[in-house]
Order: sequence, then C-alpha cells, then structure tokens
Amino acid sequence: MKKQILARYELTEQNEVVIDVSIRTVEDLYNNFDRTAPYMKKDLDQEFVDYIIDSVREVGNNSFIIRITLSNMPDEITMSRVRSSIYTFFQYLKDIERRALETMFRRSFMLFGIGLALLALAIAATRKFSSSEGVLAEVFAQGLTIAAWVSLWEAIANLFVEWRPHTKSIRLYEQVMNSPVMFRHLPVNQSAAGHNVVPES
Repeated sequence: MKKQILARYELTEQNEVVIDVSIRTVEDLYNNFDRTAPYMKKDLDQEFVDYIIDSVREVGNNSFIIRITLSNMPDEITMSRVRSSIYTFFQYLKDIERRALETMFRRSFMLFGIGLALLALAIAATRKFSSSEGVLAEVFAQGLTIAAWVSLWEAIANLFVEWRPHTKSIRLYEQVMNSPVMFRHLPVNQSAAGHNVVPES
C-alpha cells in the first residue's frame, strides 16, 4: 500500500520524494489577512499547510523536498524569505504542540498524585470503618477507592495514549522544517496538471 502511495509522487535523482505545489505568485502561499505583514510574520495559507501536512504523512519516513512551481518566478531574496517563513511557521506549530504535550504531562502527574492520595485515604478508611460502622461509612470508603482508580486510570491513559499524537505531530513539523524548499518556473502556456494548485484566497 505504501509503494502505491509513493508512486503518486515524483522522485529526485537522490531518490527524494517531491511534494509539488503549484501557485501563480508567492503571495498565494499566505493568508489574505497578512498580505501587508513581513514574510517572517505572515501566516501561511491553511490550504497550503494542510496539503503539506497530508503529503508528509503519506511520505512517512522517506526523505522529501517541497517544490514550489510558479507562473511568476520570484527573485533570490524572496525565495529565501519564503523558505524562512515556512520554517518559522512550522516552528510555531511545533511550539504549540510541545506546549500542549507539556500541559498533558502536568495534568497526568497531577491526576496521578490525586489518585495516589485518594487511594491512601480509601485504604485508611477501609481499615478504620468496619461493616459494623454502618452502610454510609462503607459507601464512603468504596467511593474513595473508585475515585482513586478513576484518577489513576486517566493519568495512565494520558501518559500512554494521548502523548503519541502530540509527538507524531512534533516529528512531522520537524520534517517540514528540515526539508529543502525548491522553486521552479512554469511558463504560462504550460499546463500545471499533476501538481497541487493552491488557489488564491
């Protein structure tokens, strides 16, 4: 299945997968609301970002390059700024994901601590209250036990389940940040078939 997916992509002489993006001008890569902002501070067009992320997920661990095909070829300074802005934007996404991961870890450790404290109270209550103490005392002790295990289970679930999507996203953003970004000119009278076209927002 993986080979069939990779067959959709062109390969370089170095066997790198080519993620192709076709646009008219460099400005098509950016959000309309940021057209007057410096390149380093602009938000990338969401359709472009989604396309890159989906493509990188398909590519997996294979090396790849991002090749931007334009009708109007930018100068070297603009190309350098575009590369920097792509790097900066995915660094920003990576930082958001990392903060979310840190928040998840803090929440998990807090829940784990609360669970242990409740479990200790439940054990103490069970030892203190015998069946002769009444139904309410026994229900209270059992309730503490249930609350403790719920808290512990949620903490464990966060640590062993929810962390994986965050780390996968961080790794994906790093792949994009470290990938070469190439530019090429496509004559106006030449078809752009076979390339993803990011429409002007």
